[in-house]
Amino acid sequence: MPSHVFADHAAGQPPERGAVDALISQTRRLRGDVDAVRRDAVADHGDPAGRWQRALCDLAVHQLDDLDDHLAQLRDGPPRAAREPAAPPLPRPADPHRDSLLSRVGSAEWNLLTDEASWSCELYDILGRDPAAPPLSLDELPSLVHTGDQPLLTAMVTDCLVDGKPIDGEFRIVRPGGDVRQVHMMGEPVLAADGSTASMWAVLRDVSELRRSQRVLRETQESLRRRREIAQTEHRLAAELQQAVLPPWRGALRFARGGPARLDLAAHHLPSSIGSLIGGDWYDAMELPDGQALLSVGDLTGNGVTVTSGMAMLLGAVRGMAVAGAPPGRLMGWLNDLIDTTARPTLGSALCCRYDPGTRLLTWAQAGHPAPLLFRDGTGRALTPPAGALLGAARAAAYEQAEEQLRPGDLLLLHTDGLVPRHDRDATTELLLSLAPRLTEASTAQDSVRTLVEEFGAGARENDACLLIARC
Repeated sequence: MPSHVFADHAAGQPPERGAVDALISQTRRLRGDVDAVRRDAVADHGDPAGRWQRALCDLAVHQLDDLDDHLAQLRDGPPRAAREPAAPPLPRPADPHRDSLLSRVGSAEWNLLTDEASWSCELYDILGRDPAAPPLSLDELPSLVHTGDQPLLTAMVTDCLVDGKPIDGEFRIVRPGGDVRQVHMMGEPVLAADGSTASMWAVLRDVSELRRSQRVLRETQESLRRRREIAQTEHRLAAELQQAVLPPWRGALRFARGGPARLDLAAHHLPSSIGSLIGGDWYDAMELPDGQALLSVGDLTGNGVTVTSGMAMLLGAVRGMAVAGAPPGRLMGWLNDLIDTTARPTLGSALCCRYDPGTRLLTWAQAGHPAPLLFRDGTGRALTPPAGALLGAARAAAYEQAEEQLRPGDLLLLHTDGLVPRHDRDATTELLLSLAPRLTEASTAQDSVRTLVEEFGAGARENDACLLIARC
């Protein structure tokens, strides 16, 4: 077939075959590397992020396959008619997935003077036509096009032939058997020597798989965007709920019914260094109707707005039961029953103390929680814990109580797990007790809290933690 004369210039000759072959080889090596990432690195794509990664890899494979075919056509020169012999192709590495991923490219020319049509071999394959059948004319071509896209094709061809506009658009074709494919068509009018339109030349690509990959990519991106928005909303709600439930304690808790006795209290919440995680840790202190004080700390497993709302519910229950006069052991039992009957069963630990300012007697119970630490005269020790299982671990569990006689100047530290990052409960206790001289020398509970925060607050923390200090 002679070289085509496009609107205002002659078609160039193909570049040297060796240079293009080198580019093809590089493209195929890169394609193999991307395909290896697609198979191995993102093999698990059950979550939106994994599906998004998979879609990106699929799209990159499609684009590289397109580049491979385009370079091959650049090397081989102008398109051939269906029955012209093809130049020997560069060997392609075996790839069983390529047929389903490849965006194939074919070409055609329709001569307006002779009413003849010439199709490349690839175009027959794209349109699902028998290579032995004659190519369809421009008038017959719409018969292969989906009925909804036939007006689009007609408009593109008319604009090309009448107004000399280039063709650049997509439409659906229906192959024999009903298979619908997406085809991208680019074309230009071919001018005769006198400037009239002699024929129309076009390149058609099967972009069905490419568009599918792009659609999957858009859908996974949208899914990730929605998940991020949901996560941000939940994080904001959890943070606001936590701030509402855990107001900063700074200063003395005076007892209106207990005479001159007082407790110097301070508390602090140490957030997780993973900013999106807000857990179910709490601290609380309040004066009860009988003139005693309630001190409590606790922790629900998990994180997020559901756990934070569960923590708020439990803290409200602790306060209500304590105001009703429940002693710490019975309060722990009722709290365990409450967790057992909730719609979302969970596990948690808690510690509840009643302090009598008149006698300075501390009565306490715990549910799988670190024991209070008592600091006195420059030394410290952990109180011996009474029996008590984790909240939610056993139905109708029994919780014992213990008593401790406090003295003026004693410092009591209540905390949740995770106060000392990357240390288990026993190691945390040892490190906290080692600070006994500094804690007992502090003039206020807030100074003691500041010491602990300076010591342990800067490290990377997977989970949040709470601490509450009371000085008699």
